[in-house]
Amino acid sequence: MNKNRSIAPETRRNWIINATLFSSAVVAIISGIYFLFLPVGGYQGGRNPMYGVRILFERSTWDDLHTWGGIVMIAVAVIHIIVHWNWIRWMLKRVWNDIFSRKNKLNIRSRFNAGINAITGISFLVTALSAIYLLLFPGGKHGIPDPVFLFTRSTWDLIHTWSAIVMIIAAMVHFAIHWIWIVKVTSKIIQNLLPNQQVEQVYQKMS
Repeated sequence: MNKNRSIAPETRRNWIINATLFSSAVVAIISGIYFLFLPVGGYQGGRNPMYGVRILFERSTWDDLHTWGGIVMIAVAVIHIIVHWNWIRWMLKRVWNDIFSRKNKLNIRSRFNAGINAITGISFLVTALSAIYLLLFPGGKHGIPDPVFLFTRSTWDLIHTWSAIVMIIAAMVHFAIHWIWIVKVTSKIIQNLLPNQQVEQVYQKMS
């Protein structure tokens, strides 16, 4: 059975960027959920039921996973924006014309897609900026005082939490919109990684 397993270099590049972004986001999200439900470490002898709670890893390990997962996600997201900058400019121009001009109106699907992209981008920006603040000023730890820039640390923490929740929901919708592209390209990537004989066996099992 002959299958077209060729992938354009640009498509392969985009898939690698998206896969890395997705993987780092999963790490950041799962560790973020851990801190959302276990916001404090507790103290021995007190009434805090969260003291000594351990899920898979120590709290410090979850902290490292959240920090580095977030750093990688931000870095890859910046690369993603740079790579797609021409498309972003083109889409912004189309949205501008759609709002202020009678020409070149977008259809409903394009408007919805543009709206989801805007929500994802803005919520990501707020999440990233608040994360950088919390990382640089860890609440008096290591002798670094909280400068209370614009808001208190607790407010920055709330901003980070809720903007991340909005970003996750919007990203899931974005993921669903591009599901066909994801499945198609991922299947070709897997086919290129597997020997021809194994690919034939996979297709035989699917048929």
